[in-house]
Amino acid sequence: MPNSRLPVALGPAPKARFVDTLLRAVLVYSVEIVIIVFSAVFAFLLRFDFSIPRGYIPVLTSAVLAWIPIKLIAFKALALDRRWARYVSLSDLVRLAASNLAASTMAAVLLWLLNAGVPRSVYVIDFLVCVMFTAGSRIVIRVLGEHFRAGEGGADGKQTLIYGAGSAGAALLQDLQRTPAVTYKVRGFIDDNPMKTGFVLHGVRVLGTGADLATMVARHNIEQVLIAIPSASGPVMKRILEQCLAAGVPHKTVPGLAEIIDGGGLARQIRDVAVEDLLGRVPVSLEHGRISARLQGSVVLVTGAAGSIGSEICRQVARFSPAALVAFEVAETPLFHLQQEMARSFPQVRFHAEIGSIQNSRRLGDVFARHRPATVFHAAAYKHVPMMEAHLFEAIENNVFGTLNVVDTARRYGTGEFVMISSDKAVRPANIMGATKRVAELVVRSKQHEAASFVSVRFGNVLGSNGSVVPLFKDQIERGGPVTVTHPEMRRYFMTIPEACQLVLQATSMGNGGEIFVLDMGEPVKIVELARNLILLSGLRPDVDVEIKFTGVRPGEKLYEELNAEDEGLVTTRHEKIKIFAGACPDWNELANEIAHLRASSECRDYASAMAVLHRLVPDFVHSEETTAPRPADIAKERRSHGVGAAEELATSTIGVQ
Repeated sequence: MPNSRLPVALGPAPKARFVDTLLRAVLVYSVEIVIIVFSAVFAFLLRFDFSIPRGYIPVLTSAVLAWIPIKLIAFKALALDRRWARYVSLSDLVRLAASNLAASTMAAVLLWLLNAGVPRSVYVIDFLVCVMFTAGSRIVIRVLGEHFRAGEGGADGKQTLIYGAGSAGAALLQDLQRTPAVTYKVRGFIDDNPMKTGFVLHGVRVLGTGADLATMVARHNIEQVLIAIPSASGPVMKRILEQCLAAGVPHKTVPGLAEIIDGGGLARQIRDVAVEDLLGRVPVSLEHGRISARLQGSVVLVTGAAGSIGSEICRQVARFSPAALVAFEVAETPLFHLQQEMARSFPQVRFHAEIGSIQNSRRLGDVFARHRPATVFHAAAYKHVPMMEAHLFEAIENNVFGTLNVVDTARRYGTGEFVMISSDKAVRPANIMGATKRVAELVVRSKQHEAASFVSVRFGNVLGSNGSVVPLFKDQIERGGPVTVTHPEMRRYFMTIPEACQLVLQATSMGNGGEIFVLDMGEPVKIVELARNLILLSGLRPDVDVEIKFTGVRPGEKLYEELNAEDEGLVTTRHEKIKIFAGACPDWNELANEIAHLRASSECRDYASAMAVLHRLVPDFVHSEETTAPRPADIAKERRSHGVGAAEELATSTIGVQ
């Protein structure tokens, strides 16, 4: 048997690659040598009116022998042999000119020292001719390559218009021309600026404006429109979608800068238009240095880690190379899926999946003792307003006492930074969920101490989060409608999940302790307009193909959400999208007494008492008179499930509700 440690001969594939590389190098250097020799001869011919004196033949020979090695070395030093033709750009041409200038200067010095007798004008002429031909050869090869690639992919490609003749549209066209696997045959551009009509970008004409879209689709048998306006506002995107729908043509879009950086070229990231595009949200700018200084090399723990917000926080944190990332979650299956995703996407990050409930202080202690997190993002909470209206005690136990458990455990094990994810519904709350989140904010602020930074971050609805209105609307549209909206004037603040989580990380780097950070949510969005936009995105017509039905305001809902209470003052920060609302900081010794009453009321399932404590803790809590409160029979049934005696049950069976 052969010794397995002996070197193995190269197989066919490595040999073939070696031969291809060798042949390519020989071809490249041969062409460059020919250009160098031609430039030298042509320079002498120009200098002597195309009749080189016999006495200058040795001078020409010396010059060529000097220029060939010096120029090849200069080209190699600036990697021009690796940037040869296919994707030659303006920066490559600048490098090429610089390498020629450096080579000509070095050759001139050498020939002068050798007293070769080369006329000074020859150096200038040789430099110009050599730049012209080295650049021209690369440009010709690129043009020919793009022409043949366009010819290969164009016959079977979809007849396509690009909407947007700006920099993004031009970049998309070039990327499509360079990507044979992407089968789009671009027939022209559409742009809303009428001054661009008739212009030609990379060989493709601007055919007209958006108003001409239907005509151009019919005239050129267009099968697809690619929208290349990443900076378009929500109203602009909506108008473009309506034009595409009227023209009866499918449409896709290209991503913004942040997505391009993460995913590569434009052509490979063409996607369907999303509801986020209709919001027109401006990309978030982050202070990466400050965030990295807080997170890199430290242990980070996220509660509620498998939820829509918690999982995105995990992804964002992982980009900053923490020493370890601990995901604390009560739901087993979503946590398993998150663990698999993190192993695929961030294999270099030590990821620890920890199952447990924030209501279990002993389990929290075990996890904190094992990992000793320096930073905690507390995202675990019950967030659904209608459901919490019918589950007062569960909301209190999870949102208030669960938060208190996490805060106390973090303090006990020396956590330096604690960030709680709060809600705009905590401002002048009209529902149980908002009231319990407001109490949780008070708990976090009252537990602030000098050795740490304990803060809350408040924001509104997040598009696409679990249980949000967008998945509900999409499901209703797929079923053919109707799409149900509670009230025609219902408005909410919206932002995307990545945007919200990025700003949470930014706020972490700014906190000194005790602050409530509020993210800039932009302008509130009418829910009925959101519904109309989602119907448009589905290629259907609102109120024609899909009905929109108003069902009435639900218990605990407000028509408008707010971001700060009356007693909270606005403080700007260095980040334009983050503000601080600083009210009076509660003293824990005063707060603890009411928290104890709340715990007692919750343990004995005393609905009226619990609501009274919430009103004392949150004076601006104005609960809806239509709140779904448990009936006496339901209270009795729940109390029996918690072991309350019959006599005690009888005594409390007539508890009133608000």
